[in-house]
Amino acid sequence: MAVPYRKVSKTRKRMRRTHFKLAVTGLVTCPNCGATIKSHNVCPKCGYYNGKSVIAKKSESDK
Repeated sequence: MAVPYRKVSKTRKRMRRTHFKLAVTGLVTCPNCGATIKSHNVCPKCGYYNGKSVIAKKSESDK
């Protein structure tokens, strides 16, 4: 049965709620450029996946 909200102290309530947090999972750093990307995806910054160039990106000198 539920307890009236005034009967539970702020500390007790907050200690219980410390586990209700968002967790960002599946993020890794790109070994080529160091950007944070989702794992098992092509890096949108440099276009590399698994150490190989998958998408040809234009560099700053090509522009």
